[in-house]
Amino acid sequence: MAEKTYSISIRLRRTTHEEAFVSVPVTDAVKQDTPDEQGRFFLDGRKVMEAAVRLGAERNTSWRQEGEPVVEPHPVQAAPNEDRGDTTKIH
Repeated sequence: MAEKTYSISIRLRRTTHEEAFVSVPVTDAVKQDTPDEQGRFFLDGRKVMEAAVRLGAERNTSWRQEGEPVVEPHPVQAAPNEDRGDTTKIH
C-alpha cells in the first residue's frame, strides 16, 4: 500500500504583459479647454492618455506579448473551488 502524503494548495497568479501602439488623432478633443496667455491651445496629457486607453480597448488593436509571463503567489489566498466555478480536482 502506498504511503499517505499531504499537500498544501497555493493559489497562484500568472500575469502576461502586452504592448500596443495606438495613434491618437490631434483634435480639439485632446487639447486643453482654455488657451494660455497668448491664446494658444496645447495638448492635455490626461485627455491624450484617456483617448489612447479607449483605442487600446478596441477589438482591432494589435497587441504583442512583452517578455515572459510572471508567476507569483496570488495576494488573496482562498480555498480551491470557492466562488470561482473551478471544478478541477486538486492533487
